[in-house]
Amino acid sequence: MTKTTSTAPVLSARELNRATLDRQLLLRRATMAATDAVEHLVGLQAQNVKPPYYALAARLEGFAPEELSAAMEKREVVRIVTMRSTIHTHTADDCLTLRPLVQAARERELYGFRHGLAGVDLDRLTAISRELVEAEPRTLKQLREALLVEWPDADPPALAIAARCRLPLVQVTPRGLWGRSGQVALTTAEHWLGRPAEPAPAPDATVLRYLAAFGPASVKDMQTWAGLTRLREVFERLRPQLVTFRDEHGVELFDLPDAPRPDADTPAPPRLLPEFDNLLLSHADRSRVVSADYKGRHWQGNQAYCTLLVDGFLEGIWRLEESPDEAVITIEPFGTLSKRQREEVVEEATRMLSVLSTASSYDIRFGTVVRG
Repeated sequence: MTKTTSTAPVLSARELNRATLDRQLLLRRATMAATDAVEHLVGLQAQNVKPPYYALAARLEGFAPEELSAAMEKREVVRIVTMRSTIHTHTADDCLTLRPLVQAARERELYGFRHGLAGVDLDRLTAISRELVEAEPRTLKQLREALLVEWPDADPPALAIAARCRLPLVQVTPRGLWGRSGQVALTTAEHWLGRPAEPAPAPDATVLRYLAAFGPASVKDMQTWAGLTRLREVFERLRPQLVTFRDEHGVELFDLPDAPRPDADTPAPPRLLPEFDNLLLSHADRSRVVSADYKGRHWQGNQAYCTLLVDGFLEGIWRLEESPDEAVITIEPFGTLSKRQREEVVEEATRMLSVLSTASSYDIRFGTVVRG
């Protein structure tokens, strides 16, 4: 990270926390359509089906999961690999612009699979894969088996990964719909949305959108979120229209001049967030949300847990278990919560259950989250 010796104002961790929570719609629930929130947040991390719904339930007033599900059925939002090579839920417009923006990074991924792709003509693989998935949506297994006919000596997983990296493949419905199941079947974004992808845009507009949703932020923060490198020159080009700050370690932070930066003592209600929430993955320095004492506590190996925010910071993990008759949220605080904090957490958990569950009864428990 670039440190600055300028006289730029210093923002404390709590000030950064409140600013980011405000941009992330987590200081107070916003009254906006689900698709507008997905656009404002520049997508929602969606490695699993439920996290985008949990994320919006924590952020929007009056949100119903069926709203996002209906938008997905109408192809107004899609599930596609974009930033950090992970699946995100994006609006259709963002799908067609953000994927080209990160395409070079997806191409670089293939270097790690070069031995398994020895002798494979990647342009031909791309053409064959496009023809296959546009004829009918295919699972990765079906795609892999079809490509093995052409390249029987290649590594099967590498063939499927090459198709995913080379093509903007979206997961077709019913995958991703609320309350329904479906295996992952893929087709191209252009075919699914009925219009061509946009040319790869200059990153300037995306930097401004990132700051609007995640700022104030450093160049390295933005690079961590996008999975891109060499963005310093973009920030320098935009510097005349931005304002700068420093964090407590002297790292230079950029921001939009008119973006909200609430006082450090602004109240931050408890929030229950999904695993891999945007808030926890979109900065190189995550101390604005995760204290040093709790760093890594919401992970175990490759598994991430749903997270609890108290006073704006990571304070525990939670788990939802459902049956037709009962829905139970178990909360595992990392430290000791005050009586008032416990009451507020129970209130928030009850609200989340009323949005996310159709069970006939609810229960909120404090204890140890079953891991694994």
